[in-house]
Amino acid sequence: MAEAFFTLSRSDQREVLEQARAKTGRPTHLLEKDVWVVWTLGALFDSSLNADLTFKGGTSLSKAYKVIDRFSEDIDLTYDIRRLIADFIDGHEPLPANRSQANKWTKAVRERLPDWITTDVRPVVEAALARQNLDARLEIGGVEHDKLLLHYPALKNGTGYVSPVVVLEFGGSATGEPHQVLPITCDMDGHVPNISFPTAAPQVMSVARTFWEKATAAHVYCAQGRIRSERYARHWHDLAALGRSQYLTGAISDRAVAASVAQHKSLFFVEKDSAGTVIDYAAAANGHLKIVPAGEARAALADDYAKMRADEVMLGEALDFDELIHACGELQSMANKAATA
Repeated sequence: MAEAFFTLSRSDQREVLEQARAKTGRPTHLLEKDVWVVWTLGALFDSSLNADLTFKGGTSLSKAYKVIDRFSEDIDLTYDIRRLIADFIDGHEPLPANRSQANKWTKAVRERLPDWITTDVRPVVEAALARQNLDARLEIGGVEHDKLLLHYPALKNGTGYVSPVVVLEFGGSATGEPHQVLPITCDMDGHVPNISFPTAAPQVMSVARTFWEKATAAHVYCAQGRIRSERYARHWHDLAALGRSQYLTGAISDRAVAASVAQHKSLFFVEKDSAGTVIDYAAAANGHLKIVPAGEARAALADDYAKMRADEVMLGEALDFDELIHACGELQSMANKAATA
């Protein structure tokens, strides 16, 4: 009978990590963090929270859809807005009628989401840690207290680009739809005999919606000409990977999802370009998408991408930056052509 990874001694866990590294070629600190990512997903979705949560973002592309070839370390989640501010929506379409109403909804989400994370999510994860006697520490984080940080005692460390913290980032302004339940396993699964690893079965956002959310985020970056945070280059890496995947045609041709993302962001995520003009998400989704940055924005993105590569976040042969941007340029053309066909 297989032994569970977390029941092993720390020295035996290190040995397992080394065996998996030798077989997969992946750095031990990334293999270790992957175990904690999958464990955390399992703890969340094997609880009463599962019906109202949707797993999304780059980690979902990596772990659920097997689209991207980079290690995606954090967990992005949507808590169904129909649950969070049910009294505002009252059974109607979960989108505000106008910007004024959107501001009221946003205020309510920002006020309620931190309390929900503290009173509902944190106890679920704490209980799961206690049941398995795992040595990890939880902390509420983020400027708006919309993150739950799980600090684990690292057996291995990298260059610092990937830290021994699983960040659960929650949003509460959407339904998370369309989505489906998909199985998740650890990267080490099947590589070390007689050792079992955590699994999960989360509700996962569709590839099409993830594509349009990432594409519009990249569009905003190009319009503003400034990098918003570290580790931002992951969006371009993921977009290029989607461009090579079996999901591309369906994603760029899903006009309903494109329109839904544009409408949602126009109400909840209003942004201005470098000239102070409000960014038109509908135009971006309908033939005017721009995901190839220029000037200082391109240089900043190149630097962030180099840091990703230095910590061996890329799994397999990574594109160099110029190749990445070229691939994104082709994807931009394809998406715009599909929108106007």
